[in-house]
Amino acid sequence: MRESAELGVTASRIRALDLTAPSRGIRVPRDAVQSFADRCRPYTDLLANTFISHSSAARFHDIPLSAELEQDEMLHLARRRADAVPRRRGVRGHRLDLQPEDITTIEGVPVTSAARTWLDLALHMTDVEHIVAGDFLVSAHQRSFGPEKLPIVSKAELGAFLERHPRSRGITRARRTFERLRVGVDSPPETRVRLMLEDAGLPEFSVNYPVVDSTGGVAFWTDLACPEYRTCIEYDGDHHLTPEQQRRDMGRDRMAAELDWVQVKLNRLDLRQGAWRVVQQVERGLERGGWAGGASSTVPTTV
Repeated sequence: MRESAELGVTASRIRALDLTAPSRGIRVPRDAVQSFADRCRPYTDLLANTFISHSSAARFHDIPLSAELEQDEMLHLARRRADAVPRRRGVRGHRLDLQPEDITTIEGVPVTSAARTWLDLALHMTDVEHIVAGDFLVSAHQRSFGPEKLPIVSKAELGAFLERHPRSRGITRARRTFERLRVGVDSPPETRVRLMLEDAGLPEFSVNYPVVDSTGGVAFWTDLACPEYRTCIEYDGDHHLTPEQQRRDMGRDRMAAELDWVQVKLNRLDLRQGAWRVVQQVERGLERGGWAGGASSTVPTTV
């Protein structure tokens, strides 16, 4: 109210029907189109020493969330451990043990850092969901085409961060999932496919792998590859439906055949059917490449 008075906004204007009140002391025009930062800023301005955390902070960093967290409409606000828990309508309050580098500012809003956010999410995600989020943060590559991709947080930095927070809630899961992160993954489905194969006991697949030709030059890059059995996996997301991408895919397919690599193509329908479907297809590819094993009996029922 004090701020509105200083701006010359009258009490009757505050009560006008064309405004909504998402929380005490906050007014928003009913037809306003707000960014997520715009929605968060009034809360951190009004509530002293608060910052955005957990799944709300993940949105600032574009960290992939589980379906359940994506649907969470509560705003997660936190304070340091010595301060009171933020309490307000539409807010889920937290208190965190923090170091100075655990807070950053994005679009003028104080937010937990990407590494801190990943750690705080550990208790609210499954192992697979947490690994998907971690792969996103550490993803980096420099291929023979396209611009270099830099990590949001390097894997080394993330590991060092966990070492500095040995008593934080979620540290046990974070340490466990950290060991399964891989640098170079381009999408959450690729992470999920890799984990399905690892959990099924199949031969190891490397991420973002360069397949070379007889001259030693890179013929094509593949999402996942098992060089021992010359088997590669491509996850075809929606962008593979464009004519331009389809032309590139045809060239890659032709090159894979010429170099005697077995190519296994997967899409979201395969993932929807579950790990058994993905593992079955990859097993067949490995067998064509000379693998004599079999792992179907070890496929987990849920991933």
